[in-house]
Amino acid sequence: MRRLLFLSLATLLTAGPGCVSNNTNTSTAARAAPVVGAPDANAVANTEYSGIYDYAVRLTDGRFEGEPFVAGGASRPTVTLIDRLSLEGDLDGDGQPERAVLLSESSGGSGVNLYLAVVTLRGGMAVNTGTAFVGNRVQVRDLEIVDRAIVLDVVQAGPADAMCCPTQMAQRRYQLGADGLSEQGSKILGTFSLAVLDGSEWKLDQFSTADLAPGEPPITLAFADGRISGKSACNRYFAAISPGDGDGSVKIGQAGSTMMACTPAVMALEQRYLGALAGVDKLGFVAGRLALGYTSDGTRGNLLFSPLEPE
Repeated sequence: MRRLLFLSLATLLTAGPGCVSNNTNTSTAARAAPVVGAPDANAVANTEYSGIYDYAVRLTDGRFEGEPFVAGGASRPTVTLIDRLSLEGDLDGDGQPERAVLLSESSGGSGVNLYLAVVTLRGGMAVNTGTAFVGNRVQVRDLEIVDRAIVLDVVQAGPADAMCCPTQMAQRRYQLGADGLSEQGSKILGTFSLAVLDGSEWKLDQFSTADLAPGEPPITLAFADGRISGKSACNRYFAAISPGDGDGSVKIGQAGSTMMACTPAVMALEQRYLGALAGVDKLGFVAGRLALGYTSDGTRGNLLFSPLEPE
């Protein structure tokens, strides 16, 4: 499985000082447009986006909340920037890099709509130059720019899948043109299975959406031939993993481990992780990260992992 990519995948285009000979055509140099970078994280989190509703929405700190659909009701339009996953690259061939971002939209129901958007700098201001609908409950495994096109590797609902539980792997290609951002083709890659993860290794980022895992000691997860293994803070652990009874569901067997002793704080972290791992029943992807859904002490959570670089 190829490496999943996060945050910026291209370096900002900058021009350093250099020597100019007496033969330089200074009029041509003067006319050349200065190269500027793509909008930064703060800019894309506080700009206006079109193409989601029939009106533009402005994010504030990465989020928009509209008025309730019914006065006093809880359901309202919301748009959230997925700020962990973005790309920089020249998408329109003008020499200036744009930033591609993902946005999730919800109106209070069970579905979450995914959008791909492009933002550029014009006159020092961040401007949304294109937005495209990706789908409902589409899981993004990878995001990259290839030949000025944005390529998404996704798990989406296939013809026989329920919307809740997509299994179809696809590669979808989007390009920025005069009419905005649009999908220009897709390729079906097959059905997702645990075998797709064989050979991959991951590091735990979070115990749930708002519960960060400590960076040290690392907690890791590796897949190989129907088994998982890794470091659980202090010890090494290993267990069997198999498909569950429904799409997207998994079963993890009783974990075994080495018997080293560490500080009380590290041992408590290890027990928390192994307890969550024992309650895992779902596997999927959230904005390029591996997500294992679990129940522990009556509470639902998602173990969120980022890919580890090969050593």
